[in-house]
Amino acid sequence: MRIVPALMLCLAGCSQSNDVYEELPNSSLAGAPREVVPDSRIESTLARPVTIGEDGPRLDACGAMGQVTQVGADGLAVRAAPFTEAKSMATLGEGARLHICTRSIDQKWLGVVVAPMPAADNATEGPACGVSSPVERKQAYEGPCASGWVASAYVRLIAG
Repeated sequence: MRIVPALMLCLAGCSQSNDVYEELPNSSLAGAPREVVPDSRIESTLARPVTIGEDGPRLDACGAMGQVTQVGADGLAVRAAPFTEAKSMATLGEGARLHICTRSIDQKWLGVVVAPMPAADNATEGPACGVSSPVERKQAYEGPCASGWVASAYVRLIAG
């Protein structure tokens, strides 16, 4: 009875793993041959939602407020994931306010929810983003305001 497992092990060693690798679809673009899709195109389609509630159920969903600074005329790109090749979803100008909800491991990127601009008469504020009060658990932000990732070098902490 011990011959059967040993025989199966020998047969498994004879298979060519390269054949299997070449037949697998690309994870980002299913069905596309691996050699046709450059790495930068694969990365640019990735998205990572902003996580809120990382400070626990007793603190605000996003623990700090920041302001965009020193971005120049081009503004600050809000990206779908925390890397330069990720898709740009919006551009923020000098002085825009952000709820800072999370950070990348290397601290170069901030996961933010963009605070709405107050009305011209300053009498009414824009819609609430739902991150200024606690949430029960860590979760992806799904509120009414724009969210994404910005380079931390262009955000000055103003509260929190």
